[in-house]
Amino acid sequence: MRIAMVGAGYVGLVSGACFAEVGTEVCIVDTDAAKVASLREGKVPIYEPGLERLVTDNAREGRLSFTTDLAEAVRGAEAVFLAVGTPSRRGDGHADLSYVFAAAEQVARAATQPLVLVTKSTVPVGTGRQVHEIVRAARPDLAIEVASNPEFLREGNAIGDFMRPDRVVIGVEEGAGGERALAVLRRLYRPLYLIETPILATGIETAELIKYAANAFLATKITFINEIADLCERVGADVHDVARGMGLDGRIGRKFLHAGPGYGGSCFPKDTLALARTAADSGAPIRLVEATIAVNEARKSAMADRVVAACGGSLAGKVVAVLGLAFKPETDDMREAASLVMLPRLMAAGATVRAFDPAAMEQARPLLPAGIHYAANALEAITGADALVLLTEWNEFRALAPERLRAAMRGDVLLDLRNVYDPEAMRAAGFHYSSIGRP
Repeated sequence: MRIAMVGAGYVGLVSGACFAEVGTEVCIVDTDAAKVASLREGKVPIYEPGLERLVTDNAREGRLSFTTDLAEAVRGAEAVFLAVGTPSRRGDGHADLSYVFAAAEQVARAATQPLVLVTKSTVPVGTGRQVHEIVRAARPDLAIEVASNPEFLREGNAIGDFMRPDRVVIGVEEGAGGERALAVLRRLYRPLYLIETPILATGIETAELIKYAANAFLATKITFINEIADLCERVGADVHDVARGMGLDGRIGRKFLHAGPGYGGSCFPKDTLALARTAADSGAPIRLVEATIAVNEARKSAMADRVVAACGGSLAGKVVAVLGLAFKPETDDMREAASLVMLPRLMAAGATVRAFDPAAMEQARPLLPAGIHYAANALEAITGADALVLLTEWNEFRALAPERLRAAMRGDVLLDLRNVYDPEAMRAAGFHYSSIGRP
């Protein structure tokens, strides 16, 4: 089976490499000639554990190829996936669908045989119908079926999520065309799922909404436990125990109940915003999601205020070491990371900032203010610092011995914004230690 993937970004590259790994012939097409050239040389432009090996191995075996020529990519493909960006539209928060619509029309015009055009990008409800109209207008002479197949990939664990999914969602149109599209996608996914992995076949609108609803719900769980953490600090409770007590309830579940500086990344911020806008425009506003967005944005600034308060109310002349810049560990993704809000505020308050991240510093440099010192390792960042802020919970930061940290620093302030360290051990080492939602 041969497929094409339009877009060599995070979703397109991971999905294409994983399909190739199980024997599908995949051609990934992108307009960025430099990126395509780099991928042909085995250089992966994003950090994702295991991805470089998948790309290199499958390219060598001839199952995975890269091109800038859409006609070449589409030729002979039974299914073509749209995996282009859908960023928040400036001004109103709606998803910008211009790339999706342009790609759909280009695929339709380049097609030489019937195929299934699959939206892999995260798109608002109703997008599939618009894609259908665009395709029919461009190629009324050709049977091009439209389907929705949203991705549920966690950065840092994307390959495992793709290969061992909780579910595969496929949205198709009613009628014979939808049945043909569903048959093609079932055959494509057959090598990837075990017998117990459910394939949920729905209408296109339902599939589109499943992705937004899932992400909004997870973002709400994160925001809820963050607000509970604030309450814990006021009343002397421990958010770890509260979260554990909640998570042991099978109706709630333990995942995404980890207090911290707020959610970020490529999905939750833009998807919650797009869902809120779509709901409001449809006359069914989702107030809970609107509140989640507002609380999460305010939290990132509040974390910077915590640093100032922990340092006695002033950062003038002080050196603050920040460990972690990406929005989560095992990724170099800086989109909507808490560091993008916090570090400028720390510098504006008079701090000298030294930062280290194992993967994200190259991506961080153009996004953060000039004047930040990017250290070669964690120890260099903390040496001589007055305060240490743990912002992203990379495993190598967990392994740092409290005594070694304290000996390297000039000051004794440690703000653990991911609740990684043991409070008693840190205080025994001589730190004025504070975390999130713990006494």
